[in-house]
Amino acid sequence: MNIISFLRDRILLFLLHFACMMALGGFLLATGYPGDTFLLILICWLLVLLVWIIYEYRKRKHYFSKMEAVLAQIDQRFLLGELMPFSERLEDRIYREMIRKSNQSVIEKIHAAEETKNDYREYIESWVHEIKAPITSVALMCENHKSHVTRSISKENAKIENYVDMALYYARSDEVYKDYIIQETDLGAVAAEVAGRNKYYFIQNGMQVEIDCKDHVCTDRKWIAFILNQILQNSLKYRRETDALIRIYTERGAKSVRLIIEDNGVGIRQEEVSRIFEKNFTGTNGRSHERSTGMGLYLCEKLCAKLGIGIHAESEEHVGTKMVLEFAVSTYFYENTKQPLYGERK
Repeated sequence: MNIISFLRDRILLFLLHFACMMALGGFLLATGYPGDTFLLILICWLLVLLVWIIYEYRKRKHYFSKMEAVLAQIDQRFLLGELMPFSERLEDRIYREMIRKSNQSVIEKIHAAEETKNDYREYIESWVHEIKAPITSVALMCENHKSHVTRSISKENAKIENYVDMALYYARSDEVYKDYIIQETDLGAVAAEVAGRNKYYFIQNGMQVEIDCKDHVCTDRKWIAFILNQILQNSLKYRRETDALIRIYTERGAKSVRLIIEDNGVGIRQEEVSRIFEKNFTGTNGRSHERSTGMGLYLCEKLCAKLGIGIHAESEEHVGTKMVLEFAVSTYFYENTKQPLYGERK
């Protein structure tokens, strides 16, 4: 609130004062009072009005400044009605009560929406666990009766399992903190596990995978495996026709470890690189693949943000793509466990 807006808001009051001054002046002059008397009364009136304006402006400005400070400090701004500073003015108290009632209605709707969301997430999680049983059974049957047909069934079954995992992790992505364990994780072992999970795809498409990850980081193994699997699925989907290659390796920084997944696939247009983590964005390459949903990398970026992991992409069309996961290294963990700052696999 500034002085101009304060004065403009009270323009009718000032016009009333001016009319009263003129009426009083006309009355005094009509009844024979000298003009000096009227002038003295007018000056006193203006001084009292000026003092009142200054006092009222400073008081209101202080009140609204406190309210803005409260608003800036709280994350859930719909709680403003509960935290508004006390005011002696009846008008402010009425507004406060109206805001509190309005906010109460908003809070009730938010709680109802959260309950609906929780019920839906619990249903998705239950459904995923139920459908995992037949998926596992199909995988075991294909493993026990190997043939050309069962290998094809096994690959399609793995695709189904990947999409089911995406549904589960998406449902849990807003509450990662309820389902993770931060521990020392061997990135090489995770990369080998995920690559082994997709070995039939690599063999079928003549794709070579090289793993050189000697570093350990503190993170959740299960979530990192899921993120890495989604990135590998993208590399498989957008591979080149011949001599396809994926390299998974780590680089050490002063205070971080970078896990890099690099391929020599079709690459991404420069104008699209900054958008690949957007929800449902498929890009030029995605339009050539009917089953592209634009959800994989979006989910990876969302989970990385929850886990405190940096993620970005570097790509050149027709050359390849490099996905980089950056893990911050906590010196506290290694100092208290008396381990080297960067653990290496022997």
